[in-house]
Amino acid sequence: MSLYAAANERLDAFTGPTSLDRPEVKGYDLNQGLNYSKMWQTLSHTGFQATNLGKAIDRVNQMIKWRLSHEPVTADTPAHLRDPEVRENVRCTIFLGYTSNMSSCGMREYIRYLCQHKMVDAIVTTCGGIEEDFMKCMTPFYIGDFYLKGKTLRSEGINRTGNLLVPMKNYHTLQDWMGPIMKQMHKEQTENGTVWSPSKIINRLGKEINNEESVYYWCWKNDIPVFSPAITDGEIGDIIFDHTYTNGPGFVVDIAQDVVKINEIALRAHKSGILIVGGGVIKHHICNAQIRRGGADLSVYVNTAVDYDGSDSGATPDEAVSWGKISDKAEPVKIWAEATLVLPTLIGETFARNFDLAKRT
Repeated sequence: MSLYAAANERLDAFTGPTSLDRPEVKGYDLNQGLNYSKMWQTLSHTGFQATNLGKAIDRVNQMIKWRLSHEPVTADTPAHLRDPEVRENVRCTIFLGYTSNMSSCGMREYIRYLCQHKMVDAIVTTCGGIEEDFMKCMTPFYIGDFYLKGKTLRSEGINRTGNLLVPMKNYHTLQDWMGPIMKQMHKEQTENGTVWSPSKIINRLGKEINNEESVYYWCWKNDIPVFSPAITDGEIGDIIFDHTYTNGPGFVVDIAQDVVKINEIALRAHKSGILIVGGGVIKHHICNAQIRRGGADLSVYVNTAVDYDGSDSGATPDEAVSWGKISDKAEPVKIWAEATLVLPTLIGETFARNFDLAKRT
């Protein structure tokens, strides 16, 4: 037998099936015309991160469409949850988490849409995710370049976030607006015994901004709690610091209230869905709240982090299953992508497309 024939014989021995019981890889045919709705429908069988985006759209739509009426009544079902009409109105509790850069960039408008129409039940974000929303109500951010020189920008009083430019005057404007509010909150603490938590501060600021462009105005108006366990890690922390010098020490922020509150929201959820954009504290805070209920039922992550360094940001959904943060019965999805590239499509094909189902009335 020749070497060629022998090689082919070895290859033939390893030849597997010609077809698999799995979806066929196939993208959208533009000969059908430019139809984005049909194009997005092909994502799940496109491959790579497009497939993960397609799966994420499916998971979020499950969060939106789920009702307790989809589950059978059992012998253990409490009496008050047996009525069909009641069951039809019990929905999946949706937790939304995002890092501050989502407020910095144009994703803020998509998040505001969700809050304006009360499409989520609770939010976790960072200090920057709060203060930059308020700043944008008063002063704009600008498009710059990733490679503008820091030394030059510093001399001009301009801060850079990636390829976004934030004039230092924006922070002064925030200080001028928030300083008197801080003073009043401190007064209410002293005179009325008000105990402020981060979520109560954010709620108050959302009321005070009185601007429909603000995410947190709508959170105040629609009673959506916003948690920020690292609320002092930014300009708000600096304003609290300055407040102690101009008005005296003693302003108290009680974070224990909020960890109880977010855990209770998770515990009360009949179905729990988590949509987390980014990593770090916002990701862990939402996931940790799911542990005592046996993990989130539906889960979508969007971030670029990898898991080889053991960071929470890069931790995969399967790692979260090991901690009980995501249910072992769930089919979680992670999209490895820069959020601004996928979040508009993800929100558009879920909350916006299913507007009447998604909004809380």
